[in-house]
Amino acid sequence: MQLSPRQELILRKVVEAHTATGQPVGSKTLAADPDLECGPSTIRNELAMLEEHGLLAHPHTSAGRIPTDAGHRYYVDRLLPVPARRDGQGLRLELMRREVDEAMRVTSETLSQVTNLLAIVTAPPIDTATVRHVEVLLLQPQVVMVVVITSTGGVSKRVFTFDRSVDPGLAHWAGAFLDERLTGMDLGARMLSSRLADPSLGPSERAFLEQLAPAFLDLADTAEDTLYVDGAHRLLAEHRVQDLSQINALMAMLERRVALLGVLRVVLGERDVLVRIGSENEVDALRPLSLVAAPYGLPQRKLGAVSVIGPVRMDYGAAIRSVREAASELSRFIEDVYGT
Repeated sequence: MQLSPRQELILRKVVEAHTATGQPVGSKTLAADPDLECGPSTIRNELAMLEEHGLLAHPHTSAGRIPTDAGHRYYVDRLLPVPARRDGQGLRLELMRREVDEAMRVTSETLSQVTNLLAIVTAPPIDTATVRHVEVLLLQPQVVMVVVITSTGGVSKRVFTFDRSVDPGLAHWAGAFLDERLTGMDLGARMLSSRLADPSLGPSERAFLEQLAPAFLDLADTAEDTLYVDGAHRLLAEHRVQDLSQINALMAMLERRVALLGVLRVVLGERDVLVRIGSENEVDALRPLSLVAAPYGLPQRKLGAVSVIGPVRMDYGAAIRSVREAASELSRFIEDVYGT
């Protein structure tokens, strides 16, 4: 569908006015706009044409128009102004010297505050991390705890109980051996198990290591994807989501998270920002809303997604810009972490 320049200008004015006020936009309001050099009758004509194209809707309670999902899509794809360079004045995340877990939390909090929307960030999968340090601690004569610290700052603790007392010297040796053998290894690497085996070790050392092996081999398999969510209250404020059933569906999705993770995994295949408007969303709970998301990660592999969810009547320019900047900042942080 290709609109005339005047129709595109009118559509842009309707979308932006509706975004700002939340109210239907009438021909008299548009006629007062100095950018529109035509009278109310011409504008009414064009509004009717835009409605026929499915880009505007005409609420029965008002003489004004509101943009449809298709109207918002046309606006985002063709009419959204190209943002000017802000010379370092864009969104900045204070991520230096933070662990990955904290960096994800800061990103979601900052993004939600900047956009006034619900912000969701997915953490990198655990199998992309490497072992940074290993400790074997003798808690009680028959109880040993294995602590694994990863390159992303994650800490895993696994407790093992033995039938008989463990030699303190054996536990100390195992900690030093495992730390030397496994530091720098990928958690999801098949070679991890082979690094635990050493033919030169005695039977007692080999048997002890075999009992501790699940602390490493199960780590990547049992880990769950992590979501960092901030700003749910912002969707409920200012009557931005009015239908109680819609609110309940959204809250349930945030609690279950499985469906949301599925949506955000799709983003990993995108090169830039993904925008899904209202009915374009496949998940029912998101159909009254819009999603703006972008992938972040390493140059050769995307590891997670940065996203905001808000009403269809959102400032798409600000949302797209903020999500893109947050993903870029987080990518730089991740490259530094994974490069160390």
